[in-house]
Amino acid sequence: MSVDHYAKYRRLKVNRHPDGIVEIVMGEPGKLATADSETHAELTEIWRDVDADTEARVAILRGEGKGFSGGGDFKMIEGIIADFHTRARSWREARDLVYNLINCSKPVVSAMHGPAVGAGLVAGLLADISIAAKNAKIIDGHTRLGVAAGDHAAIVWPLLCGMAKAKYYLLLCDAMSGEEAERIGLISLAVDEAELVPKAFEVAKRLATGAQSAIRWTKYSLNNWLRLAGPSFDTSLALEMLGFTGPEVREGLASHQEKRAPNFDPKCSF
Repeated sequence: MSVDHYAKYRRLKVNRHPDGIVEIVMGEPGKLATADSETHAELTEIWRDVDADTEARVAILRGEGKGFSGGGDFKMIEGIIADFHTRARSWREARDLVYNLINCSKPVVSAMHGPAVGAGLVAGLLADISIAAKNAKIIDGHTRLGVAAGDHAAIVWPLLCGMAKAKYYLLLCDAMSGEEAERIGLISLAVDEAELVPKAFEVAKRLATGAQSAIRWTKYSLNNWLRLAGPSFDTSLALEMLGFTGPEVREGLASHQEKRAPNFDPKCSF
């Protein structure tokens, strides 16, 4: 695969480095990247291209600017709420993002700094080696928005940090630092922010210069634990999409837009 194969990506920047390291960069300097519909689609598709890239041995995913990822932009969320076809496309992309990453034969290293939310966090936590700055701010904000935690949480959080911690953070939407994420086992490693990118490249080079078939087959075998959780993930994602048709997400989105606490109706209809 030539470098030009990645030229189709407009939101993601793809850089090649020695030893078959492919660097995927989200966002731009001075800003906190949010995932619009195009970014979401590219983050879904990139793993198929890395998998098919005969020159790639390992991928690094990192954010540029003020953080790793800032979550979905309001326009995209409004579209999911308002339109069935947009919602169906979002469901398919969210599903494929998770499974494409799991099934990518090449190991993936993530380097998370600042806020890590939304589709970026999905990829960051599903990476084979996840590294975060100690002061990173990791948060799954689904229930705060008014929808079920469906885009990756059910498939990987209980396996990484245990059911008790997964429920605590996913039900309450509490933020955690990279240091805390390492302590509870949600990520592989936490380092000082200045060391984050160099450490990611150090790990990537070790993977890229190791026994490729042994590393890839080990990844494939270990990811069968995630494949076993596929039915739980599929259920959670379907329930998240169902939530986008209800009243809670409208209040959740309005509260974000108005920068206030949400006022959810305490009466459950089911």
